[in-house]
Amino acid sequence: MKYWLFKSEPSTWSWDDQVAKGDVGEEWDGVRNYQARNFMREMKIGDRGFFYHSQSEKAIVGTVEVIAEAHPDSKTDDDRWECVDIKALQPVKTSVTLDQIKGDERLSEMVLVNNSRLSVQPVTETEWRIICDLAGLPG
Repeated sequence: MKYWLFKSEPSTWSWDDQVAKGDVGEEWDGVRNYQARNFMREMKIGDRGFFYHSQSEKAIVGTVEVIAEAHPDSKTDDDRWECVDIKALQPVKTSVTLDQIKGDERLSEMVLVNNSRLSVQPVTETEWRIICDLAGLPG
């Protein structure tokens, strides 16, 4: 299993929107960055991810699971763009902010710290466990 981080502006697609989709989940569509698209191409069913609210909140607010591997993005006719489907698993007990992550030396190499604009990014198993601990979740 691999771990990921999915960033979304809450005004566009929020954690509550994701939760409302239930087990059916939702396409993680609209990604128009080649590196982020390529990360989605690596994802497998059952991979886990953090759901991150960008903009004003800048915090991890929940965990998700990949439920469909990369396929054409239904929001465009341009065949360069693909997406995965994800479903919400659980909210965090305590939001983990970008400032907390940047302030934790153990997370200094995390992609979120070094390339915060990338909307889909990998998370190492060690980073996953540290953040789950900070969030009050089992790793």
